[in-house]
Amino acid sequence: MRSKEELGETIRRNRRAALVINARSRRGRRLYDHARSRLAAAGFDLLGTYPVDRPGELDQCLTAAAGLAPDLLVAGGGDGTLSAAARLLAHRDMALGLLPLGTTNNFARTVGVPLDLDGAVAVLTDGKVIDVDLGLAGDVPFANHVGIGLSADIMLRTPPRLKRVTGRLAYPLTALALLARHRPMRATVRAAGGTREFVTHQLYVANGGFHAGRRITADADADDRLLVAYPVGGPTRRGLLSDTARNAATGHRRTLGDEPFLAVRELWLETDRPARVEVDGELCGQTPIRLGLAANALRVMAPVDSPDR
Repeated sequence: MRSKEELGETIRRNRRAALVINARSRRGRRLYDHARSRLAAAGFDLLGTYPVDRPGELDQCLTAAAGLAPDLLVAGGGDGTLSAAARLLAHRDMALGLLPLGTTNNFARTVGVPLDLDGAVAVLTDGKVIDVDLGLAGDVPFANHVGIGLSADIMLRTPPRLKRVTGRLAYPLTALALLARHRPMRATVRAAGGTREFVTHQLYVANGGFHAGRRITADADADDRLLVAYPVGGPTRRGLLSDTARNAATGHRRTLGDEPFLAVRELWLETDRPARVEVDGELCGQTPIRLGLAANALRVMAPVDSPDR
């Protein structure tokens, strides 16, 4: 296993890469050809290129790309696509390059990768390799967050066409449609140091620093060896809506020491009735569930000024 510095130098010198783009993501289909040409113009030797346009093909294409043994596997798409790539590349001698083409792009925001295509490609050519933590939902690695409650129901019900047309607005629009009949849950979080209970429509456990394209807190990131559990609102629907708005407006000013955040390395989560679980925007079972960390599990190309613990 090469050091981060050795891998970064090899990427800059040899430019051996493979490209996988989820053409079903919001901007993926439109930008696939542009991304491929921009990488080629930047001097990358593309060992293989894979546009994914059918359900179920993503993991197959990522596996095929990794099988070419590139130093850099470039993945383009939303958080679900990048999380799938992160799962594949965990603990491997290969770096993940990010082309954020999705709706909220939380992982790219956390790492500091620009959201425009040219800026993201510039990071791949001139950036450095860092390592970041991955969360573990049971045995499933995740890059950003786990959502329990309303968010998982939203993932199940949000029409793909609505996401393509309205972007981030697709999720709150779907939430409003579901909220009128949604029931709150009683969630119990057990971790070192004690037990916390929340009655809420929505609970998140975050690994990264962003959710829904907004900061969670000023000091949360994907390289701090912490998971952050927090409810959004209490038992009322009005509380969920007001907390959602407050979090979006004030997340950049809050810290992990503030209520209601619980920052731990590992936790056990159960609810008073089985609740759907979504992992980085993809449905993944139901409660109860154990959540943990894989420290420094993933190597990522990031801007040269990115912190790296």
